[in-house]
Amino acid sequence: MNAPLHDSPSSATRPAITLLIAAPRGFCAGVDRAIEIVERSLERYGAPVYVRHEIVHNKYVVDGLKDKGAIFVEELDQVPDGAPVVFSAHGVPKAVPAEADRRGLDYLDATCPLVSKVHRQAERQIEANRHIIFIGHKGHPEVIGTFGQVPEGQMTLVETEADVASLTFTRDDELAFLTQTTLSVDDTGRIVEALKVRYPQIVGPKAEDICYATSNRQASVKEIAPSCDLVLVIGATNSSNSVRLVEVSERCGTAAKLIQRGSDIDPEWLQGVGTLGLTAGASAPETLVREVVDRIAELRTVHERTVTTTEEKMVFKLPRQLTD
Repeated sequence: MNAPLHDSPSSATRPAITLLIAAPRGFCAGVDRAIEIVERSLERYGAPVYVRHEIVHNKYVVDGLKDKGAIFVEELDQVPDGAPVVFSAHGVPKAVPAEADRRGLDYLDATCPLVSKVHRQAERQIEANRHIIFIGHKGHPEVIGTFGQVPEGQMTLVETEADVASLTFTRDDELAFLTQTTLSVDDTGRIVEALKVRYPQIVGPKAEDICYATSNRQASVKEIAPSCDLVLVIGATNSSNSVRLVEVSERCGTAAKLIQRGSDIDPEWLQGVGTLGLTAGASAPETLVREVVDRIAELRTVHERTVTTTEEKMVFKLPRQLTD
C-alpha cells in the first residue's frame, strides 16, 4: 500500500528517502486485551486501579494509563487492602493470585492467553513426572511467571545452545521442553534441535510456544531488511520481542536501532541511507509509528510504502468480571 508523499514547502531542500514499513507490526491481541482490561477496570472501579508490573513493556502506554488513574507496583504488598489490582500480560507465579485471594483483593488477570497456554503445558508435564527444560531469558517476567507454575527444582532454564551442552541429564531421564513466547524463532529452533539431538526422548509441545505475533513480526523484518540500509524498531529495551527484531535485521546484514520515540532519532543515522525500514514491537502503539514517520519527514522527503507479509485477525476475550 502506498501512502501519500510527505511534502512541505521546504521538502525540495531535503534528500528523498524510501520508507518501508513492515506489516504486521505493533500491538498484538494479547497487548490489546491487557490494555483494555486496565481501561475497563478504571471505568468499572474508578481510579485508582493498581497494576502489578508494567502491563506491557512500553513507557508511552504505561504513562498513558497512569494519566487515567492506574498505579503501577512491583509487588502486592504495595496494594492497599480492598483495592482492585491487574496482573500484567507477562503472567505471574501461582503465589501471586494466591496471595491476592488471602488478602481479599479483587484482581483481574491480564496474562496473555498464549502465555497461559504455556503455564498449562508446564503443569501437564509435571503431572507426567517430566522435568522441564525451559528456553527463555533469565529474569524476564514471563520466565519468572512460568517458573512459578511448578514446584521449585522441576524446571531448568537454558538460554543458548551452550547451555544445552552443559546440562547433566541423561537419556534415561523423563524430560520436556517449553519456551518463552517472545524469543527469536531461528535461535529457538537451533536450541530445540540441540535438545533433541542430546536427549532424543525429550517431549515438546504439539505447536511451538513462540506466539504468532512474535513470529509474524520477525518474518516481516526478514522481508524488508535485505532491501534497507537501516531498520528502526520501535520498542522498549526491556521488551524481549522488540530486541529480537533488532537482532533479526542485523542477521539479515542490515544495521538496526531500537528507539522508543521519534525524538530518539539522530539525524546522523540517515546519512547515506536511501531506504529505511520501520517496524514496531508488539507493545508499541501505532501512534508511535506515525510519530516516527513524522520525525523522519522533518529530515527527509519520505516516499512511504507498507510491506505486508500476513494479516492478523486474532482477538482474545476479556475476563468475565468485565463483561458480566
